[in-house]
Amino acid sequence: MKRVLAIILGGGAGTRLYPLTKLRAKPAVPLASKYRLIDIPVSNCINSEIYKIYVLTQFNSASLNRHISRAYSFSGFSEGFVEVLAAQQTPENPNWFQGTADAVRQYLWLLNEWNVDEYLILSGDHLYRMNYSEFIQRHRDTNADITISVVPMDDSRASDFGLMKIDSAGRVVDFSEKPKGSALKAMQVDTTILGLTPEESRQSPYIASMGIYVFNRDVLIKLLKESPESTDFGKEIIPASAKDHNVQAYLFNGYWEDIGTIAAFYEANMALTQQPRPPFSFYDEDFPIYTRPRYLPPTKLLDCQIKESIIAEGCILKDCSITHSVLGVRTRVESGCVIEDTMIMGADYYQPLAERSSGSGCQTHKIPLGIGKDTTIRRAIIDKNARIGCNVQIVNKDRVQEAERENLGFFIRSGIVVILKSAVIPDEMII
Repeated sequence: MKRVLAIILGGGAGTRLYPLTKLRAKPAVPLASKYRLIDIPVSNCINSEIYKIYVLTQFNSASLNRHISRAYSFSGFSEGFVEVLAAQQTPENPNWFQGTADAVRQYLWLLNEWNVDEYLILSGDHLYRMNYSEFIQRHRDTNADITISVVPMDDSRASDFGLMKIDSAGRVVDFSEKPKGSALKAMQVDTTILGLTPEESRQSPYIASMGIYVFNRDVLIKLLKESPESTDFGKEIIPASAKDHNVQAYLFNGYWEDIGTIAAFYEANMALTQQPRPPFSFYDEDFPIYTRPRYLPPTKLLDCQIKESIIAEGCILKDCSITHSVLGVRTRVESGCVIEDTMIMGADYYQPLAERSSGSGCQTHKIPLGIGKDTTIRRAIIDKNARIGCNVQIVNKDRVQEAERENLGFFIRSGIVVILKSAVIPDEMII
């Protein structure tokens, strides 16, 4: 894998994940109490022995840059690196990135400096565990110019994805973006060609693109230079190249979730608390997920009831009830609180006197970090450094599906209340 260069696409403005992307790039959004989205593809690369990794981004990249510089540092005896490449204006191209392919095109001058055979193109907002070396070996074994990683898909979800058809040799011969009706039926394929059993093939007769590609180095450079108007890999570059190039499909049959929306992000985090086995586990010693080491103290629990939850390090929880929730680093929950079906991202720092007496922030002009006394929160996402007062009810009592109350410190997306980063919710407020 020394001859492979990985390129992780940080995405655009992250509008589907807003307001979590209001102050950060999409790959920097916190995940599973202590990780960031970017940790997933970077860890997959490291576990696949791919150590040359670029991350392309152009929106709010400061926190992403800070996280990567603190989390990933390779030995001086190797060529390994994880480096952010932010969009920049040059005399040759004064524009920002116009799409996934355009982002790579604008940095071809830098990518060309590496003597590699393949470019591995990855997305920065998916949750999955994949050994890319098997993916790349399949690319080499089939003498492919381009290989697309695909997932099997059943009838219920197929129309939400870009689908492909393959011939008997696994070569991609047709593409269709989110087809419906008869157009959807026309995209059925025999997925036993890619390794599924006949029974699995009947249940999942479609293959959907994961947005993960392997390109031969010369092929990618040629395609990007010959089609300067094409800005997207999945919709333009790859479909146009299928006629004249060997485009192969590689079947990935493990857990994979696109968490590019608030609802998908919320459900993916809540699923991590499932018992006895969640769909994705962070407890695989042979294929660990890496992140920034923080050297925090252990979490302190004082007379709490906790069920089916994930609690990160450095938290202080007092006489509260936590059910089916994910609590991030340095989370502070005061006595009498009820937290259910909620993701709390925690805090970036401790306030002075972190072990203050419970309820000391009530009825004061300055609400402290964390969740105040006797507060109830259900089905919500609390972003970092939020200050929730005492006797607050965050329960979406009117079952509103969509709302924007930025001046009050919250949004509602798909019925999920999202409290903004560093928001202050006053005592006794009801949401």
